[in-house]
Amino acid sequence: MSELIELSAAQAVARLRAREIDASELFEAYRERAAADELNAFTWVASAAPEPVADTALCGVPVAVKDLFCTEGVPSQAGSRILEGYRPPYTATVVARLAAAGAPLLGKTNQDEFAMGSSNENSGFGPVLNPWDRSRVPGGSSGGSAAAVAAGLAPWAIGTDTGGSIRQPAALCGLVGVKPTYGACSRYGMIAFASSLDQAGPLTRDVTDAALLLSHMVGHDPMDSTSVAFPEPITLPSAEDLRGLRFGVPEELLGDQAGAGIEPGVRASFEATLALAEELGAEVDTCRLPHAPHALSAYYLIAPAEASANLARFDGVRYGSRVAGDRDLETMYSETRAAGFGPEVKRRIMLGTYALSSGYYDAFYGTALKVRTKIAEDFREAFRRFDFVVTPTSPWTAFPLGSKTDDPLAMYLNDFCTVPMPLAGIPAISLPSGLADGLPVGFQLAGPAFSENRLLEAAHALERAIGFDGSRARA
Repeated sequence: MSELIELSAAQAVARLRAREIDASELFEAYRERAAADELNAFTWVASAAPEPVADTALCGVPVAVKDLFCTEGVPSQAGSRILEGYRPPYTATVVARLAAAGAPLLGKTNQDEFAMGSSNENSGFGPVLNPWDRSRVPGGSSGGSAAAVAAGLAPWAIGTDTGGSIRQPAALCGLVGVKPTYGACSRYGMIAFASSLDQAGPLTRDVTDAALLLSHMVGHDPMDSTSVAFPEPITLPSAEDLRGLRFGVPEELLGDQAGAGIEPGVRASFEATLALAEELGAEVDTCRLPHAPHALSAYYLIAPAEASANLARFDGVRYGSRVAGDRDLETMYSETRAAGFGPEVKRRIMLGTYALSSGYYDAFYGTALKVRTKIAEDFREAFRRFDFVVTPTSPWTAFPLGSKTDDPLAMYLNDFCTVPMPLAGIPAISLPSGLADGLPVGFQLAGPAFSENRLLEAAHALERAIGFDGSRARA
């Protein structure tokens, strides 16, 4: 394997800045690996290195981008056949910001269709394979981005997190994944799933890379009214201990009854990481999130409801595929959507439309919004006593392909520990805490809104102490 591939992104930036390596050589090393992808992680790969831009912060280290980010002139299909071949006339703000900072586009990564899924088996372009075990899923919906970085096909990547779609694949692939505070990164140019939940974020090999990439993604965008100015610069972390920090372990997510579905190996890794946190100086105690057990139910009403509205625009008229023939307009709409959308997308559109229908709005959608408010209040109360709330990222390690596709409810339980945070709009980070039966396990920290710097510092101290080695997936 090329020495270039073993460099972290931050190390590559430092070597490029010192003129010890060449940006075109680095791009081509990754481009060749991405073009030879055997994991189905990419839907499109650049044909050549772009002209290098001098004096940029990221010095030409390329980035892989989830398929749902619009990129001008490049296929942007959100993992769906209904948008097959769609080439937008503009570029998403976060992608444009990274390009301006010196991170050229390496390729577009596979994903669950319209970001709806936890295994990347819902893609219209086939499932992505986990580089740790190709018979298993990489997680979703940002599974292509996660698999690409874990396998050394890209130095780093960006994805989106609606209910856990950055953190869960990061956990299953042995990576660091960050879901920023809602509004920290512009959603302009992101093909929407659930607008009040979607948020862009990085997937990287280590915490330093995550901080570096995130620092060039955040900030207010006049094209997105939900974006906000980040209150402070994102800085590279340097913490080596956790002195003075308090970690809260929510009883409702990890107690005897709630935690019964967590695999023994995942629980053992989580408890070992808590012990390590105490050795580093942190205080660990139980906390309460009384409404967290209802988060999954609320999420699977709110997100499909928003999706049913957002996906109404895909009708075969303005962009994407269209079922041909001499039909009336309504028939063309329905046949185009029937042919273009996959089963999971259809399921969520029907669920969301039903939840918003007359006579059921207050009983379902309205009640879910009230639960969402209570969950946000629970977190605010917890953060009065604790700096961070910590959980396993996923209840289990990467599971075999096809093992949950026939049981949507079992698939949705992947998000049990990750959905409360986006409902509350708060940031969270997943980092690898070790292996269970040879597969990566993720440890999740969540903090108050705009606490990304403190989260990154704490994760950096834990990462140093854990000493996780992901090189096997890049072999």
